[in-house]
Amino acid sequence: MATKQTQKRFLPKLHVKKGDTVIVLSGDDKGKKGKIISVNPTKLRAVVEGVNIVKKHTKPSNNNPGGINEVEAAIYISKLAVLDPKSGEATRVGRKLVDGKLQRYSKKSGEII
Repeated sequence: MATKQTQKRFLPKLHVKKGDTVIVLSGDDKGKKGKIISVNPTKLRAVVEGVNIVKKHTKPSNNNPGGINEVEAAIYISKLAVLDPKSGEATRVGRKLVDGKLQRYSKKSGEII
């Protein structure tokens, strides 16, 4: 069963997606920039490259020697803002029809993301 916030058939449209360059707005990693590695829409979380690093203890196996590894953990989506392609600052994301397709665009500069 999906979480209380979202069910599988009612997944929200998110302002971020895989491959976007984002900036962290709050928390320990405030101000850090990185590329989104993965997004989990049911939990409203995203994994960002180089942000929210945690130590993970892994058990040794044939492929892995084990030990304590540093890994990126998921961060809540509301703490992220997409970077404007023109100015490199945080911007909000809008959607508009371009040639019959819904395109995401930067509200700050109007440029398509």
